[in-house]
Amino acid sequence: MKKTAILLMFITIISKIMGFAREISLSYFYGATNISDAYIISITIPSVIFALVGAAISTGFIPMYSSIEKDYGDKEAKKYTNNLINIIVVICTIIVSFVLIFTEPVVKLFAAGFTGDTLALAIRFTKISIVGIYFTAIIAVLTAFLQIKDNFAIPALIGIPMNVIVIFSLFLSSRTDIIVLAIGTVLATISQLIFLLPYIKKAGYKYKAFIDIKDKHIKNMALIVIPVIIGVSVTQINVLVDRSIASNVVIGGISALNYANRLNGFVQGLFVVSISTVMYPMISKMAAEKDMNGLEASIIEAINSISILVIPTTIGAMVFSGPIVKLLFGRGAFDPSALDMTSTALFFYAIGMLGAGLRQVLSRGFYALKDSKTPMINGVIAVSINIILNIILSRFLGIGGLALATSISGILGSTLLILSLRKRLNGFSFRKIFYSWIKLIAASLAMGLVAKLAFNFLLGAVGESISLIVSIGVGAAVYLAILPFLKLEEVDSLIAIVKQKIGR
Repeated sequence: MKKTAILLMFITIISKIMGFAREISLSYFYGATNISDAYIISITIPSVIFALVGAAISTGFIPMYSSIEKDYGDKEAKKYTNNLINIIVVICTIIVSFVLIFTEPVVKLFAAGFTGDTLALAIRFTKISIVGIYFTAIIAVLTAFLQIKDNFAIPALIGIPMNVIVIFSLFLSSRTDIIVLAIGTVLATISQLIFLLPYIKKAGYKYKAFIDIKDKHIKNMALIVIPVIIGVSVTQINVLVDRSIASNVVIGGISALNYANRLNGFVQGLFVVSISTVMYPMISKMAAEKDMNGLEASIIEAINSISILVIPTTIGAMVFSGPIVKLLFGRGAFDPSALDMTSTALFFYAIGMLGAGLRQVLSRGFYALKDSKTPMINGVIAVSINIILNIILSRFLGIGGLALATSISGILGSTLLILSLRKRLNGFSFRKIFYSWIKLIAASLAMGLVAKLAFNFLLGAVGESISLIVSIGVGAAVYLAILPFLKLEEVDSLIAIVKQKIGR
């Protein structure tokens, strides 16, 4: 798992750099304004709606495919894949038709504070962007199919062509018509599907047009994913509340939250998603084979590996939230107000990085066991608290309050999942994880202190950007120097892999 996860991280770095270039381009051309707010809402709406379908695919498809392949063979598993794709296309048609008919009420639901030109622009954008869910849904199934076939690299690369097209659309829209931005976003999604198709064919998949809603495999998957859909629905309600409150707090608030969340998402995508993506098909097979010891060991390994990477990143993001945002976005239409809002949001989002990451890993542990009810209940509790905290904290901390509420609920949700998993696996070894966290937090605090001192020392001699880059390098060097002395199995294993590569 480690070697594949490391490869996936390198690929993800490239993809995420392109993703950052996209966000930087958006901030450069449109800053944190009503235009960027309208655009972000227009892409949030299909992503939130699709999240319901996507969650069903990502959590139900892989363990179901593994079970079908084991019990009935590869041919039956591929037949199930075709049937699922065709059913999802029908569902997407219903969703698209509904949004096209009721676009304005849907936009107002996501951004209650939108009026006038901002509302009109968001409606125009949404009528185009909603079509993209067809392609996003098919991509989700085909990506999961490739991961089952142990092809993790190609799904990780599909973000590169997408981001290139979005960046070009941002540039072109600023020179021509703003609507080019929405059209370009849909074309970017289509490019991902085109990129996947040759590899899907190579993996032995052939599309066939048929629908069988009575198929027992679809029914079994539905039993697994209905609780997932409910849980995700609650989570998306939280996104809706976040955006609506932000649209009322300040103009550009939605954009500031988006930019900060993208930075937070970079860490999740690079470390958490890379590890959990590799882990999930593996533990699904273990669950199908009743290998509970192997499943538990894999989850612990994933948690510790993520903690090694995310805890120091959390400290770094909190210490340098302002300089990081200024370095990445501080140009063009991104004014001091946008800088202040985004850096504040990033600081508070950073607090919950580990909690959000662990929820992904732990939830997939339950999904591999075909238990989607526990994560659903957990999601309902966490999101309910998040919404309450959103309303309370936004009054005192503004945009930062919304980010802090998300972090607190993420930490609470992951804690509850750990407790539930301990019961499910008859004594999940949390003590080992807890001691690892203490060591990693101590090492990360030392790293943060040294990096901050280096930054302050360099600031008077060189520019802020150079000071930040050098300080991050110094902090990373300090952390890497401390790691071998922490006596963590995952660190020792990574060192052994690196030595093996160097020896070759």
